[in-house]
Amino acid sequence: MAKQVKLSATRRTGTGRSAVRKIKAQGAVPAIIYGGKTKAEPLQVSRRDISLLLSHASGENILVELEIDGEKGGRLALMQEVQHAPLGGEILHVDFHAVSMDEVIEADVPLEPSGIPEGVKTFGGLLEQNLRSLEIECLPRDLPDVITVDVTHLKIGDSIHVRELPLPEGVTTRVPPDLTAFSVLAPKVEEEPVVAATEAAVQPEVITAKKEEPEGAPAKEKDSKK
Repeated sequence: MAKQVKLSATRRTGTGRSAVRKIKAQGAVPAIIYGGKTKAEPLQVSRRDISLLLSHASGENILVELEIDGEKGGRLALMQEVQHAPLGGEILHVDFHAVSMDEVIEADVPLEPSGIPEGVKTFGGLLEQNLRSLEIECLPRDLPDVITVDVTHLKIGDSIHVRELPLPEGVTTRVPPDLTAFSVLAPKVEEEPVVAATEAAVQPEVITAKKEEPEGAPAKEKDSKK
């Protein structure tokens, strides 16, 4: 299940590029929290704290208890989106979605195969993963980091569909049950190149010996005029 961690945050009032530059100079990252019964509110969090949190996360879904300065108690939120700079990967902005423990939430959870399929190990097949993640619904306490699927029993031509995925207790999905998640394909057979026949067969060169004249035969007279 997704781990719940605490994260300190402070409110921010300034907006625009100049305000963002000041926030960065303070070693912080701009953020926002929305959802729940309150309106969206701009925040800022420590760059060091958010980087550390992300480096220890085992999945994309991170539940945090935001401890906002001036508030009693924390706000439970799901880290919804983290924006990174295209070059260098610097964290630019973080979105938090406020949730409550008794509220069903939606999230995309990664699917990971476990083991080597029999069709791959024995017959040289190819494991194809058609779904990289699964859209699920559950309470925050039931939110999984990842859904691991045992694929060792799959033979050539076998598949695992959404209806056969081992969803944790309390987790459901609206994804069509007949959708294929994993399958094992037959190995690709490389065809040998076909050599095109030449229009005409190459005839071997025949070398004939010079015909010898029989012994005693008269020599050919040479024409000579004096």
